[in-house]
Amino acid sequence: MNHIYELQKGVRQMVLFTCPKRYEAYATKRLYSQNMDFVLQPAGKNNLNFYIGRKECLNAIRLIVTRPLNELTPEEDFILGTMLGYDLCAQCERYCERKTACKGRCDKCQHAQ
Repeated sequence: MNHIYELQKGVRQMVLFTCPKRYEAYATKRLYSQNMDFVLQPAGKNNLNFYIGRKECLNAIRLIVTRPLNELTPEEDFILGTMLGYDLCAQCERYCERKTACKGRCDKCQHAQ
């Protein structure tokens, strides 16, 4: 409910809501009733990720988040975090840590090594 309120008031442009799969019907019904745009993606075996927000943001999500979140490159993770409105300095720090930690050792990262 709080996410919907913040989106409607313009406090946020996009949110990520993770919930158990058993709430999918309730959550989608609620979002449709509020005329909210969203992208739904699996999150593990038992959960779902709802990306809710403006169409421009959701179009970018469809291009960026094409696999589980733990498999995103440091760059994709950084973009997602900033799109979700996470603290910019914390995102920069996270990016640098992830980039340094996987340099030359991470098969999942798509960046040049």
